[in-house]
Amino acid sequence: MLQYSGFLLVVLVFLGCKAPNNAITESSSSTKPSKAYQEQIENMEQGIYFRAMGIEPEWSLKISSNQIEFTSLLPDFKAFNAPHIEPIRAMDANVKNYRLTTEMGSLQITIQQQTCTNTMSGKELPYTVRVEVINSKTNKSATFSGCGYYVIDARLHDIWVLEKMNGENVSLNKFDKQLPYIEINSTDGTFMGYAGCNRMNGKLFFEKGLLRFTNITTTEMACGSQNRESELLHSLQSSTSYNVANMRLTLTNPSGIELVFKKVD
Repeated sequence: MLQYSGFLLVVLVFLGCKAPNNAITESSSSTKPSKAYQEQIENMEQGIYFRAMGIEPEWSLKISSNQIEFTSLLPDFKAFNAPHIEPIRAMDANVKNYRLTTEMGSLQITIQQQTCTNTMSGKELPYTVRVEVINSKTNKSATFSGCGYYVIDARLHDIWVLEKMNGENVSLNKFDKQLPYIEINSTDGTFMGYAGCNRMNGKLFFEKGLLRFTNITTTEMACGSQNRESELLHSLQSSTSYNVANMRLTLTNPSGIELVFKKVD
């Protein structure tokens, strides 16, 4: 859960930024992290970057940087663990295939970017998942279907004020009233903020090693001719990769466009 404090307000003023409109309201809320955020932290600590689950029969899948774990309630397919491998990617769609062989048998995992409704919770998840398993000891096979999601990096869950744009330090004279900032909510994959002239909000598209800012909408205030909001929005929409280090979030793409934000809370 994002938290605001007197310290944050002081820092924002120092950086030339106004606190978000809901700063006072949020500061009075509980300081206990949400369950979703705690789960993100736990997944990160275990290196898990993708999770999936299904019912009839109930099963689960965890893909981490070290291994791939599949479990189910069926006696012949209770547990299949294997070292992590890179998936085979389809050329014309966001589809990934993992093909594994273990002492217990073989697995073929197909992850497709397609909205899927989790029948246990009713929640919509962004990926459909199919797992085909063969138990080599019993020669039995089974197919499991369900929904999955990539675990968003919990380190993104913060307020970030723009520090550099395309290698150049930014200053207030190129924006209106305050420096641009983004407030990322990693638990629901959304963001909001100030683009330098207008308020903005949108969604995150996140996969392992990939971060994109999508569905960006802004208010429609007229901006001065020297205002660099359009440049910022273009760079934000063009970013595909990120790095979090030394209290800074760096966004880049293959063309080298770069935004550097500084953490402020």
